[in-house]
Amino acid sequence: MEHFFHVMGALFGSLRAFYRQVYNRYFGTIERFDGNAVQICRQVLDKLWEGNFYRTSLGHFDFFWMRDFGTVAGSLTHLGHRDKVHHTLRWALRYYRRSGAVTLCIDAAGNTFNAPATRSIDALPWLLHSIVVSKYPLNHAEHLFLERQLRRYTKMFLDKRSGFIRDVHFAEMRDAVIYDRSAYAIALAGRMAACVQLLKLDGFPFPPERYRDELLGQYWNGDYFNADTWNGAYSSECALMPFFLGVVDDAEKAARTFDYINQQKLNHPAPLRYTNQPNVWKFRFGMGNHAMPNYTGTTIWTWHATFYLHLLKRYDRPEYQQQYDSFAALIERHGNYPELVNSDGSWYYAPFYRSDPGMVWAALFLEL
Repeated sequence: MEHFFHVMGALFGSLRAFYRQVYNRYFGTIERFDGNAVQICRQVLDKLWEGNFYRTSLGHFDFFWMRDFGTVAGSLTHLGHRDKVHHTLRWALRYYRRSGAVTLCIDAAGNTFNAPATRSIDALPWLLHSIVVSKYPLNHAEHLFLERQLRRYTKMFLDKRSGFIRDVHFAEMRDAVIYDRSAYAIALAGRMAACVQLLKLDGFPFPPERYRDELLGQYWNGDYFNADTWNGAYSSECALMPFFLGVVDDAEKAARTFDYINQQKLNHPAPLRYTNQPNVWKFRFGMGNHAMPNYTGTTIWTWHATFYLHLLKRYDRPEYQQQYDSFAALIERHGNYPELVNSDGSWYYAPFYRSDPGMVWAALFLEL
């Protein structure tokens, strides 16, 4: 009976998320905040604190996404919100333990589920990353639970001898696309391996160097990390995440990637376009170019813009200030922190989708 309630809760959570997506497309409002880019982002972030957790957006993503929270946990901590980060993690771990699995999403009622796929390869890595960067104090029960999840993750996704990701389908950051072992997924496995060592967890026997070496040996093409094992196209999350998470720390290779972005004008008129090759991908049902035209194509994504700006600053690139200013101007143009915009900077609309306002990713911008 308990399993039945978990399944029904996950189904309810998924259906509610879809309903809010369609409702907000036609009936939702976009609030405009006053001030400059920093002031706008502060107001967004303040409104996203729900009381128990950080919502992902002020639109239809009004619940908890482990991936999105994971990317901002370090920024929130550095901005002085460690107490809220710890409260969020404690809240999430309680519902994860109740359901018996780490999933991508949790709604306000505590229903846990994955979206859009039934399995997520990055929820557990982002959870461990959040615990590490915020210095969250795990209790004994949470420690044991995470070790069980690591064993489950290894069995579900990895070759038991090599530790490399197997050819199975799962949800990841670019969730509109079906990859074959993306560079992003490899980077997340490498970051998780490092977190396992730092947290002294059992259940994941593979060292982080294994995934770094796979990225450098199998994915690096001289200008950037290929999207996946068969597709050599550029995709921003695959190109940047190995550097952003420190799985690969190589100033020369990072510089080659930044140079490629400049040459292809992927940072114009503001950072950062998802790709310069929008028609070479295998899309999930309902998320392709008919229902959601150019959704993860040449559109400008504010999430990747902040990864990019952090890396420009980390590697002391000369274009940092100009790129920061152009991105700040985009935020001020809309008086909000949009999920994505069209290549001309206008708000993205599709027949059944509208770019969400007020993303929690604003924390990444505020940390710069």
